[in-house]
Amino acid sequence: MTNPALLPDLREMLETNDLDAIREFCAETHPEVVVEFLSALTSGEIWRVLLLLAPPLRADIFAHFELDQQVDLVSGSNRTEMARLIEEMPPDDRADLVQELDEKVRDEILPLVARAEREDIRKLVSYQEGTAGAVMNSEYAALRPDITVTQALDQIRAQAAGKEMIYYLYVIDDARKLLGFVSLRDLILAKPTRSVADIMFTDVISARVDSDQEEAARQIEKYDLLALPIVTDDNELVGIVTHDDAVDIIRQEQSEDLEKLMAISGEHEVRGYLKSSAWIHFKKRSPWIVGLAALSILSGIIIHSYEDMLFNFIILAMYLPMLADAGGNTGSQSATVVVRALALKEVCPGDVLRILRKEFTIALLLGLMVGFFALLRVLFMSHGVELPAGFTLHMIALAIGVAMMSQVLTATLVGALLPLAAARIHLDPAIVASPALTTTVDITGLLLYFGIVKLILGV
Repeated sequence: MTNPALLPDLREMLETNDLDAIREFCAETHPEVVVEFLSALTSGEIWRVLLLLAPPLRADIFAHFELDQQVDLVSGSNRTEMARLIEEMPPDDRADLVQELDEKVRDEILPLVARAEREDIRKLVSYQEGTAGAVMNSEYAALRPDITVTQALDQIRAQAAGKEMIYYLYVIDDARKLLGFVSLRDLILAKPTRSVADIMFTDVISARVDSDQEEAARQIEKYDLLALPIVTDDNELVGIVTHDDAVDIIRQEQSEDLEKLMAISGEHEVRGYLKSSAWIHFKKRSPWIVGLAALSILSGIIIHSYEDMLFNFIILAMYLPMLADAGGNTGSQSATVVVRALALKEVCPGDVLRILRKEFTIALLLGLMVGFFALLRVLFMSHGVELPAGFTLHMIALAIGVAMMSQVLTATLVGALLPLAAARIHLDPAIVASPALTTTVDITGLLLYFGIVKLILGV
């Protein structure tokens, strides 16, 4: 959040042309904090500040802006200056930026970028979106296996300035195939005359360029890595995914899964709520809402078919909301834990019987509790309600209690089955689970409710 006390000071520095103070602030403050302050300025003011800084610091600060603001700043900037800034940016960040630029702006800037960086951008953007190759950083420190520790440390000193990660050093052969890795700590502690091959680890955890980005991020999380090497099918080292990129990926995937679970369609981007227009929100939310609203006609048909029962037993209508709430809540709980377990690879569709056994046990306990509560609620809250001749409140309370228990049981099992079925046919479990669950549980709940009441009361 922008510091309201400091922002006027920044503008005053610009107005009074206090360039040294601006440079000192940007140099001594974390880039993320600098960006928080700069984001409240106009694009012209931001560029005035950035152009005062040395190219490496300028690129570091620029890389911390949100992607959409980067695009806005680039589109209105001097093309030559922007080309120099792109050259200084981390490879993965500049590739993301170039992909988002308008085609005309991109065509104007790319020819001005140095050839090596331009080729690197084209290589990174060629990988399919959502893969490890698309998010990797091509700047990594590499060593040959036949050099000594002393030579390796000399090489690291020479490479360090241009690399994002130097704590893991990857050992490659002449064909750039990954042979192993060694940590900077191990190099420092090793005897100077030992060779890199003697101290390197050959059991390397890596990911393929076409692996899902979430899988790569989970590997970093699982093995507590600072970086994960990315290789081709021939085991050629082409880049790394760093731990900070893994955090961004996991955050993006969590946002995507959450939106899918809540029946929000379209592209799932990590951006602020207020940065997306109302029209974009409408387009993302409306498809499932309209579709499920049409499908809910079935619920109306079921209620209409039991119109005579509701007319004679108006008390039944009083507990329909409780039925819907119980089914929706228990079903959503079941679906959520199963979707999470599938996402974390804790279970697979083949574990369906084990999952159903566990969920049935949980549902039975919940059903007994909810059914007993519903029975008591009917007895205490509906005492004195007029009933047709030959029927007692205890009979109706028992029928509603059994129906509630059955609703909890079926809703829980349906909530577990839907994401498993989706995963079985290679659909995203999060997309299917929540939207389909609510309508399915409503329909089955109404059928159970009226069917059990009719059976117990004999009407």
